[in-house]
Amino acid sequence: MRPAPNAAGHLYGRPVRPSISPGLVRDRTFGDRVRRGCDPVEVRAFLHLVADELTALRAELGSTREENARLKQALRDWQSQQFEQSHRFGAGVAA
Repeated sequence: MRPAPNAAGHLYGRPVRPSISPGLVRDRTFGDRVRRGCDPVEVRAFLHLVADELTALRAELGSTREENARLKQALRDWQSQQFEQSHRFGAGVAA
């Protein structure tokens, strides 16, 4: 059973959101009707620009998550080291 999202819509600290892929953006069509003021060629170019930006942002997010995991592990290692040192020092004083 999955827990219910919190007030911010997060499960386990991650936002719940629909996934929009760069391919979905690039391939989006709006039918044959041309809206007044919208050039279909410009709309297609803009969709490709948005898809490229989405691709870059996803890559950056992946790098950021990897760096976050590395920093968390480094902090855990440091905390463990500090804990061990404090207990070794405390054990030596009590003896």
